[in-house]
Parts: sequence; structure tokens; C-alpha cells
Amino acid sequence: MNPYPGWLNPGDNAWQLVAATLVGLMSIPGIAILYGGLVQRKWAVNTMLMAFTGFSLVLVVWVLWVFEMGFGEPLRLGPGILRAAVGIPHTILGSDNQNRASIPLLDGSMPRFRFSETTLAYFQFVFAGITPLLFLGSVIGRINFKVWLLFVPLWSTFAYGVNAFLLWGGGWWSQMGALDYSGGYVIHLAAGTSGFVAAAVIGPRLARDREHAVPNNLPMAAAGAGLLWLGWNGFNGGDMYFSGANASEAVLNTNLATAVALLTWVIWDIAAGPGRKPTFLGAVNGMISGLVAITPAAGFVNSFGALVIGAVAASLVWLSWNRLGRTRLFRRVDDALGVVHTHGVAGLAGGLLVGLLADPKVIVYLGNGADVPNVSSKGWLYGDNPKQLLWQAGAAATVIAWDALVTFTILRLLGLFMKLRMDDATLATGDVAAHDEEAYPDEGLIAAHSGGVHALTTTTAPPAAEAAAAPAVSASAAPGGNSAPRTGWRERLSRKE
Repeated sequence: MNPYPGWLNPGDNAWQLVAATLVGLMSIPGIAILYGGLVQRKWAVNTMLMAFTGFSLVLVVWVLWVFEMGFGEPLRLGPGILRAAVGIPHTILGSDNQNRASIPLLDGSMPRFRFSETTLAYFQFVFAGITPLLFLGSVIGRINFKVWLLFVPLWSTFAYGVNAFLLWGGGWWSQMGALDYSGGYVIHLAAGTSGFVAAAVIGPRLARDREHAVPNNLPMAAAGAGLLWLGWNGFNGGDMYFSGANASEAVLNTNLATAVALLTWVIWDIAAGPGRKPTFLGAVNGMISGLVAITPAAGFVNSFGALVIGAVAASLVWLSWNRLGRTRLFRRVDDALGVVHTHGVAGLAGGLLVGLLADPKVIVYLGNGADVPNVSSKGWLYGDNPKQLLWQAGAAATVIAWDALVTFTILRLLGLFMKLRMDDATLATGDVAAHDEEAYPDEGLIAAHSGGVHALTTTTAPPAAEAAAAPAVSASAAPGGNSAPRTGWRERLSRKE
């Protein structure tokens, strides 16, 4: 095949690949080390492993069938929304993926792509890949790893595939005029909803873990947060599909909204926070709130709109976290990292604000490609009716209802033949019991699990000395009914948590 067919624009193609890689870095290692640093020390390995495996699982099902479900020909299931709810499942493996990219139902409503189907598939994959990782934060510290391995591909198929088609693939809500520039609904509202439902179904962490949920490594979390912020330049800058002026504006809007949101959260902490003190974790929550809220809007609003979105969204999420989060319902559901607030509430707020602030002069594809009729949209502040706001609200309600139903159904079905959460003995110990590894091994501790003895370090005492020094505990009292020597060091390790 000609490496430079006439339809290929090297600049557009290169930018899509670079933008996709930036988004990929948000997941691996971004989310992995952000969440890995925020959780308790004993769950760092489990958290990072679930991030890496979740990302890998999505890629496999993405190329086999989910990509076409989100961006292919419609699977016509009935009248109304069912006529354009999801695409036909189909693989993209094979030589045809080198052809010119297209989204069939959007042909004629935007300039034609100037890169290959492979580029489009990879670009859209990294968005699909990060979504389960986001709501992983809701169920950290108790979800059964085997359940995770089954849940991720099922959720990606039945929830994400439908969301993507409805709003991005030319599906029913896209045809009605609902806007979601880069995933405020498809990714973040979906993650917040699914995470909250999953946390409710799986149940809370151990009481001790909820009461002493101290981050194990804030500098590592800071590195992950930084990867998220700068990686978001690809997240929103790439979704214009062209390396033109609109992509630049989306990137600027992203950073403006994020900076304002971070500062707004810090101000709220100082003015009305529990200790009237600014905190690093608060700043990170503000940053994420701004990034999420600008996501559905970055390519539809001007920079003044971005400033408003950052301030309003951070305020709403702060109030949700610090006021709504104290209500009975939210205290009963153990959303470990507050995903329902920073992603669900922020994504919803950003999507609704598009209905107010969408500037009809923004989306005109000033770069490669030509102006296309009917691509610009008017927010209520720029028009004479609230139609756009109503479409935004309707699309949000659909995503919330569908994702809640899919998440609940998948978990209930999996729960019929396997335990959704780890046993209490494993929950008390953490990574060593679950994976025979720990993020910060102590000298002299011996990892003995699954019938074997594996020395982590032996610089201070040999295994026999460790066993002799361990408290005498009967086998029946040991976690999982294991031998006394194993229980001794595990008890000491768990006490440190």
C-alpha cells in the first residue's frame, strides 16, 4: 500500500497518534500511580495491577468488536432510539484498517478524516481504555480481582459501546443534537455512575480501612496527577480530529478551566473547609473537576466560557463532596476515591453548561478541511431558546440510567457464580495475600503464600528466625486457616496499616 495516499495528511495523522499516546499515558502510568499513591499502602500493588490489566482487556475487546459498536454501521433494533443505539459488532483486524477513516453516520456533517482507520481506532481506544480505570477508584480495596477481569470487557461492550455510539458515532442523541465534545458524558458521567452503583453492590471496605484511609505516597500521586493534567491536552486537543486552530483553542480552554478549578477548590477549602486549610488532595480534586467539566465543552465554548466552567464546576463538586457526601446515602455507599463527585458531578455539570455556553462561532474547522453546515451549536446564552440545554439534560439522563442498569446487571450476574469481593482475611492483609507482592516490602518479612515461601529480603533475619520470632497463633485462628508462622508476620504487617 502507498504509505502516503492522496487523502492522508501527515500532520493530522501524526497529531492524532501523539494525542492518543498522551491520553494513553494518562492511564498507564497516570491513573495507576495516582490511585496507587492515594490508596492505603497495603493496596498499592492491587490498584496498579488492576489499572494495567483493565487497560489491556479493553484493547483486546476494542479491536475485536467494541470499536465498530461505537463507530460503525448501526444495528437497527427497532423504532426511535433503538434504531440508532449501537453499531454492529465487528472486528477491525485485517488489511482493511489501512483505508481512510470514517464514521458512517457522520459523513456529510463534518470534513472527511485525513488519516487511516487504524489511527481512528487507536485514538478512540485510549478513551475507552481509561474509563474503567476511572471508576476503579470507587471499588478499590475490596473488589475480587477475578471479577474485575470479567467485568471490564462486559462493561466496555454493553455500556461504553452504547454510550459512544449514541453520542459520538452518529447515534440517536447525536442526531438529536446533544453535544459531548470529548467524553464528559461518555466517559466521566458513565464512570461516576457505574462506580457509585458498583460500590453499592459490592459493599464497603473494612470499617478500619474506611476510618484510616491515609494515602501511602503523595509525591507519587502528584506525578500521576501531573500526567493527567498535561495528558488532557491530547484528550481534548485530539478530539477535533484535525491539527488546526480549533485544536489549539480546545487545548487552551482545557488548561484555563483546570487552573481556575484548582484555585477555586483551594479557596473553598480555606473559606469553608473542615480545617480551613488548603490541602494537596483538595487541589488535585479541584484539578480533576476542572479537567472533567471542560471535557464535554472544550471544542464548543470560547475561553471565557472555559473560565466559567472551571469555577462553577469546582464549586459544585466541592459542595457535592463536602455537603452531599455527608448525607446518609453517600455515607452508606463506600465510593473510596469519590469518583461520583469528581467525575460524575463534574461531567454532568460540564455537559449541562455546554447547553448554556456553546458559542456558535467556535466549531467552524478553521484548520484542515472546510466549513461544514450545521456543525456549530448555540447555547442558551447565544440563542433564543433552551433547546440545546434540554438535549444535554436528556442525554445525561440516558447515560445515567443505562450505565446504572448495565453495571448492576453485570455484577449481579457475576455474583451468581463467584464472590464479588475478597474475603475478610485478604482484605485485612492486602497485597501480600492477594498477589504475593507489596509496594514497600519491609526487611526481614517473608512472603509465604499459595504453599510456597518467597523471601522478599533476608538482610536482617533468615526465614527460620522470622518464624521463631512470630507470635504463636493456632492454625484455626490464622487468616485463611494457614499456618502459625505465616500468621505472625501477617499480623504485624496488618497492624502497620
